Amino acid sequence: MPGLELLAPAKNMEFGKAAVDHGADAVYIGPERFGARAAAGNSVAEIEALCTHAHRYFARVYVAFNTLLFDDELEPARRLIEQLYNAGVDALIIQDMGLLEMDLPPIPLFASTQTDNRTPEKVRFLEQSGFSRVILARELSLSAIKQIRTATSVDLEAFVHGALCVCYSGQCYMSAAIGGRSANRGACGQPCRLAWNLEDKGGTVLCENRHLLSLKDMNRSDFLGDLVRAGITSFKIEGRLKSLDYVKNITGFYRQRLDALIKAGSSHARTSSGRTRFFFTPEPCKTFNRGFTDYFLSGSPDASTGSIDAFDTPKSVGEPIGQVKQIKNQALVLDRPHDLRAGDGVCFPKAPGRLKGFYVNRVDENEQVFPSGKTRIHKNDLPKGTMVFRNHDLRFARLMAGMTAQRKISLDMTFRKHPEGIELSCVDEDNVHARVLLRVPGEPARNPDTARAAIEKQLAKLGNTCFELNRLEILSKPVFLPAADLNRLRRDMVDCLEKNRLKAYARPTAGPRPAPVPFYQAGLDFRANAANHPAVQFYKKRGVQSIAPAFECAVPEPGTPVMTTKHCIRRSLGWCPGKAGQNRGNCPYPSAGPLFLTHGKHRFQVTFNCRECEMQIHTLSLIS
Repeated sequence: MPGLELLAPAKNMEFGKAAVDHGADAVYIGPERFGARAAAGNSVAEIEALCTHAHRYFARVYVAFNTLLFDDELEPARRLIEQLYNAGVDALIIQDMGLLEMDLPPIPLFASTQTDNRTPEKVRFLEQSGFSRVILARELSLSAIKQIRTATSVDLEAFVHGALCVCYSGQCYMSAAIGGRSANRGACGQPCRLAWNLEDKGGTVLCENRHLLSLKDMNRSDFLGDLVRAGITSFKIEGRLKSLDYVKNITGFYRQRLDALIKAGSSHARTSSGRTRFFFTPEPCKTFNRGFTDYFLSGSPDASTGSIDAFDTPKSVGEPIGQVKQIKNQALVLDRPHDLRAGDGVCFPKAPGRLKGFYVNRVDENEQVFPSGKTRIHKNDLPKGTMVFRNHDLRFARLMAGMTAQRKISLDMTFRKHPEGIELSCVDEDNVHARVLLRVPGEPARNPDTARAAIEKQLAKLGNTCFELNRLEILSKPVFLPAADLNRLRRDMVDCLEKNRLKAYARPTAGPRPAPVPFYQAGLDFRANAANHPAVQFYKKRGVQSIAPAFECAVPEPGTPVMTTKHCIRRSLGWCPGKAGQNRGNCPYPSAGPLFLTHGKHRFQVTFNCRECEMQIHTLSLIS
């Protein structure tokens, strides 16, 4: 039965363990160098400790090793990969093809979404080059995913939740162009979250101080069944830089959704062990989000699928609470019942590109909301009909700061008299066995019922271990044993079972690297991201005749595209010339004219490929 994997982010060891405890079948974490989130690096020792914790549950640990490498980094990278393999890591997520030309340990390689995986040809090539899994571009529709599945047999992973890069991953050079901070080197400055002006050729500002490249967050929780049918087997949550409560909350939410899908009759199973009990109700809107979108999964955004943009703010808006009904005596009155409380934070759009808010001081019996401190609210700030959001739920935050979940592996125990003493054996839900012997006489109990109750009580105390008792059989006449002996017997059995589970864990390994297959293009520009000699050699062996150096290795020419995106500013503003029914009368410029994005001293040209429904942003060129 094929497995469905829930893959959660790990900023560090603590976050990774929390993700596993909240139901993740696998976690991905960054090493001390060469991960696409430079601010989320971890030592080999920390990653090894996470592997030990995860492997107890037969969960996996993947390392995001997905930056471009320069030639002088190749040997340090190889040594680090060797250390990670020896630490127990289950796979590497990579984008640099130069690594495939190196002598690596037999660790499976996953093609990062940074390798721009959006066509059947590309995914088939990566499969034929030896990748065990391909992480698909976020922009793909269900139909496009099905086409890739039909053309390939490699394991397919897709993002289902979290922040969105506006550009096709691996193809964004805007941060590098602005300040030398390369996204492909793990140092993105996130220019897509800045406020920009949109201007025409003459410098007239058409849209001022809006976050025109900022997108909502992905939420595909309603489409998990569709994704399974399309061929996805690994469901990835974004967020290696997010907070611990985000990891707990979102992992728990998708664990419950996937479990419900499996229980409802899916022909799939979980890929790890144990059952998670939650001590809270997971709700995605309670932790960081910019609003939600399924992001092209159902096709291009329209009135039915909803917008994808978050032009007003790149910050978290939280959960919608209600619309303003009136401002009365410096209190906010909403149009519907709500559960706002003292200490909660609320926010609302103040003006295009700005978000404003306040903390709640109190809520009276009429559900009137009074701001804290000296904050004063006005009708000009909150006109009737304004949507108000709660972006800090104090009660939820306090709940998430405590113990929020337990994950337990079920086991059956057997207690019996042995010729040499007392034997305790067990078998867990994965058919892993353990057996321990306590060499004590074990005198027959004077009161068998009392002795049986004592045995049952002490052996069931699995407490903070990763196990829970399903059934206990006592196969001999009850004997009297002091509580200390019973506890020692139980602890020794747990230790033995944990060791046996780690031995039984089936760590994946990579097979021999296949012979080179021809690439489907004769030439590659800088977007192939070839930043070292082995990467160039990789493509040459596969028949590519010309390979331009990576953006990070050469000064870009004027007019170089630094971003290609399915997001379209014109479409989001209602100016799309190809959308029937949209009000072109609101468009303040001729549709054929060039547009420019400006932020301080930075200026980029925007072009539109309407045939492919794509937008490009270029370094400023002389062409109009």
